[in-house]
Amino acid sequence: MEPISTALTGIALLKSSVDFIKSNISTAQDIGQIAGQIDAMFTGQKQVQEASNKKTGMGLADQFGVQSVAKEMIDAKLAAEQVAEVARMVDFRFGHGTWAAILAERQKRIQQAKEAQAAQRKIERERQQEMFENFKVGAIAVGLVVVIIGLFIGVLTATAGVIVK
Repeated sequence: MEPISTALTGIALLKSSVDFIKSNISTAQDIGQIAGQIDAMFTGQKQVQEASNKKTGMGLADQFGVQSVAKEMIDAKLAAEQVAEVARMVDFRFGHGTWAAILAERQKRIQQAKEAQAAQRKIERERQQEMFENFKVGAIAVGLVVVIIGLFIGVLTATAGVIVK
């Protein structure tokens, strides 16, 4: 997906999530009732940021033109404003500090996911290294067997030649 359409998708997702939260926050009994929309809002914000960072396949005029730069900056500001508005609404509805707790928990979970991915990559590298080591040992064993068989055949051939004379 190209950066402009990604940004538009992100903005649309962000806006629809904020609209849903605005219309339902007063009737929400707990944060879980709007949690999915908060997740969608974060996803939309991330898409806007990624679109701003991803410039491959675009010409220099598209990347650095005033229209492109202005649009990216305005999109980012609008996204930040909408997130700040949701933060105020959540804190007002569920108590001061709720939004900060949500952000802290989200960051903790993102960090845990990154650590789990790193651990998985490490296990995969170790497994590949072990397979390579096993292959090396197997190749050496096969090589030794071939050499021993060759020596055995050579000894038999030499012995047979001595016996025949």
